[in-house]
Amino acid sequence: MIASRSVGRKTPGVKELGGFAADQLLRLCEIAGLDRADAETYAQVLIDALGPVAERSLALPPPSRSFLSDDHTPVEYSLSFTPGAAPALRVLLEPGCDAESLAENGRIGLSVIRQMAKNWGFATDKLDLLEDLFFPPSPQGLLAVWCALELRPGGVPKLKVYLNPSARGADRAAETVREALERLGHRQAFDALPPADGYPFLALDLGDWEAPRVKVYVMHHSLSATEAGALARRNPGFDHEAAEWFFRNAAGYDDATAEDDTRLAGKPALTCHSFTRTTSGEPTGFTLHIPVRDYVRHDGEAHTRSVSALRRHGMDEAALARSMAAVTARSPQDGRGLIAYLALAQEHGRAPRVTTYISSEAYEVPPPAVLPSPRQVPAEEQADPGRQTSVPQQNTQKQERGAAWSRTA
Repeated sequence: MIASRSVGRKTPGVKELGGFAADQLLRLCEIAGLDRADAETYAQVLIDALGPVAERSLALPPPSRSFLSDDHTPVEYSLSFTPGAAPALRVLLEPGCDAESLAENGRIGLSVIRQMAKNWGFATDKLDLLEDLFFPPSPQGLLAVWCALELRPGGVPKLKVYLNPSARGADRAAETVREALERLGHRQAFDALPPADGYPFLALDLGDWEAPRVKVYVMHHSLSATEAGALARRNPGFDHEAAEWFFRNAAGYDDATAEDDTRLAGKPALTCHSFTRTTSGEPTGFTLHIPVRDYVRHDGEAHTRSVSALRRHGMDEAALARSMAAVTARSPQDGRGLIAYLALAQEHGRAPRVTTYISSEAYEVPPPAVLPSPRQVPAEEQADPGRQTSVPQQNTQKQERGAAWSRTA
């Protein structure tokens, strides 16, 4: 059961979605070290990108069953921590969340992204090259397009675009990923990817990036810590021991289960494989994403596990607590899902990053859960790591859109 924040009640003075999210973003910008002028610029960008939905009262249900968050808020925040620095702030958006169909959702999203490119003076040629693959006339899947803004001083963000490999059908997702990589010049990259239980996203860096990435997200059902380490070890330059420790910490394994083959029994882990060089098929980045909110009783436990990861890598743990308070006044023990995902990112030539994904919770707060400890998958239910499973298809009507599992950025 999910506790409703305001759905169904016309509460006097209740905020609209855009104002609610903009206020959260203003407070998060302060924690990320952005000045007031930049913060106000980015808050307006957020409102503009949401379009008419920004004026929708929070006393009403969500505009659609958006796959972007558990309560269908079309906004999510993330904080990327590195040693000795303030966290980098990102905001993930679904511009077309109020569309009547997935095709219309995609058209709105593309229009918003191209307007951003025009405003900030960057090219969309890579996105244009893939349009027919990811925006067919009758798209399928759980999303059309999302955009993420990495906020930085100066009022001009870096932009990431998230595309749906299942747009032409879940059975063609692998084919779509391979074709997209080849069109972008990464002809050997697909063969470097691990066995997958699905390909939920392909992402592109647009704008002023030092080394623009093409990122492929891979789903792994019933993953174990040992297997997480093996995924990191597939390519040189990534620390498999760090990945195993991070997996165990995020999943909540104690010393008694640290060395066994305990597997995630709830929402699946994801790995992200980043490609920046077309001369080689090897990824230059590897990220492990754990849906921590599915493996905790409440956000107090999620915070504790996040702090453990930040301390291990010498990062600013105090900024996380301030960020949680900037988004909500509720106690972490009163709900589950404020911290949706934890991720450990490794890139060649860079220090590791720990990213916490923070839910807006504009509509609902999942109550605390009662979980077995540890959560273990019986042998007969364990996933075949080499299989390719289909992802549920998305109905074109917005009221039918939803997800059996929820994503990451």
